[in-house]
Amino acid sequence: MLDESFLDDPAALARADAHGLLRSTAESGARVRTAARDAAEAGIADLKPDGRPRAVLVAGPGPVAACTADLFAGLGGGSCPVTLIRPTGVASAAGALIWTLPGWTGPLDLLLVASPEGTEPGLPLLLEQAYRRGCSVVSVAPAGSPVTEATAQARGLAVPLAKALYEHTSPYEPTPPYGQGDPESPGSPVGRVGADRDDEAPAAPGALWSLLTPLIALADRIGLITAPPPALQSLADRLDQVAERCGPAIATYSNPAKTLAAELADTLPLIWTEGPVAGAAGRHLATALTALAGRPALAAELPEALTGHAALLTGAFAAGADADDFFRDRVEDPQALHARVVLLREREPAGTSPTPAARDLALHHDTPVSELEPTEGTPLEAAAELLAIADFAAVYLALASVPRP
Repeated sequence: MLDESFLDDPAALARADAHGLLRSTAESGARVRTAARDAAEAGIADLKPDGRPRAVLVAGPGPVAACTADLFAGLGGGSCPVTLIRPTGVASAAGALIWTLPGWTGPLDLLLVASPEGTEPGLPLLLEQAYRRGCSVVSVAPAGSPVTEATAQARGLAVPLAKALYEHTSPYEPTPPYGQGDPESPGSPVGRVGADRDDEAPAAPGALWSLLTPLIALADRIGLITAPPPALQSLADRLDQVAERCGPAIATYSNPAKTLAAELADTLPLIWTEGPVAGAAGRHLATALTALAGRPALAAELPEALTGHAALLTGAFAAGADADDFFRDRVEDPQALHARVVLLREREPAGTSPTPAARDLALHHDTPVSELEPTEGTPLEAAAELLAIADFAAVYLALASVPRP
């Protein structure tokens, strides 16, 4: 069981947060401003493309590339196909990933590469493929990294990755800003971020915006989405507002991220989303819960989720699934997981929205429901708010799982 009093103890949170995950998440707005400035200095603001590309391809390690492709597809409204290039295999026993361009890729297409470390050996090979095909290339990676050098060789545009002030290596390994203890202690879900350096583990929360912001600025220049410099400033302001609402000093009852973390403890989250932007945020939430907090989570879009996840509301994960063994001594038993529906949407349900049907289905099976909806603003600001609350909630749940004396 999650001790909710822990969430309302800023000092205890600071002691548990050996990797500075809360700090990294809170500085997302600052990262957007820095990354926007770096993108402008790299020349993105001066680009004068001949027109929109035929297709945009996105590649990179872990969930950052997937989130980028998701957001661009949702924010673009279908104006240009956006394709995520997933790794097709590994090149060695060390697990070096391999990416391959689709066979139809050519000079009319644009390849975006997002890499928090820039050391993945498969990405320079992908950039070489793009050069041979005549495909335009833009990358965001640490300055001087192999990915940056390969981008220059492919005659592409390389944007240096913006870092936090206290980072001295990569976004996977922020310097612990406060607290004691071993960040790689056994059983610590926080220690896994940066310790294992798994390609599937996300960068520390907040680093997503260092990678995403230059690509958003580029997407505005090519006409994929509308995000001029004032929109990026508003994006940073929205992230600052979320950081204020979700900070460790804000009590759980008025803190949407702490509330969501408390509600998701000891549950199997079924994240049901309405709208393409909410869909991207829902998949990001599922990834963050798994990678940061070590918790299983499933994401699906409405209305398909009503049938795709229906069995989870009546089977072993249903509320009260073990009621037939009520008198069994459970003191030594692990807490059983029961499904909890999380409804993520971009705006208030209206018309033919599937959200009311989703609520009715969950309540019919006595399944608890959490709901998350952004405040008013542009679709880009809505995406930022949902993603930031998701990151804060995953971090709080991870910190609550850290063994304490």
